Amino acid sequence: MRRTKTEKGKKAKKRILIESTVVFFIILAPFLLKVYELFPSNQQYVNFLGFEIGSNNWNDVSTYLWFLFQKIVPLYLIFIWFMTCKHWWYHILLIPIVMYAFQIFEDVFDNDYIVDTENLLWLLPICVVLIPFVYFIRLKLYDKHVHGIDLEAMDEELRILKEKEALRKEREKLEQRQTTLSKKT
Repeated sequence: MRRTKTEKGKKAKKRILIESTVVFFIILAPFLLKVYELFPSNQQYVNFLGFEIGSNNWNDVSTYLWFLFQKIVPLYLIFIWFMTCKHWWYHILLIPIVMYAFQIFEDVFDNDYIVDTENLLWLLPICVVLIPFVYFIRLKLYDKHVHGIDLEAMDEELRILKEKEALRKEREKLEQRQTTLSKKT
């Protein structure tokens, strides 16, 4: 009896810790959107906590961080949504997750002056796989829960009907044999 209470207590503590962390990051989101204001404008490089942050071809570090956090904050909020969503369609959230991740990657590692341009071409293979997958899941769930169509039950009924049809044909063949035998005798 005590084990179950202590195990439940440990699970409850772990759950509270995880949920509190998630809530902390959600609350932190609007503040992170204003991080760029903490950095001086008109500087190309800034040392922050031992890291050197450059402007990465932007006018200054402040503008670069403004752009970067406009991508990071929605990315981690959608990721939290993806990880906590209990609905059937949550896989579709992978599309904006990949989009934001690619935009961040493109801005951090690409040194040209053009950003957010050819994302669609990179996202197209993911969308081609993901959208039909989610649509077919939706169709099955919609048919089952809205229309009351249970595909497994229908398959079972069709199998039973085929067996009955086969038995009926066999019976007809036996009756035909019996009639032909009775006519011969």
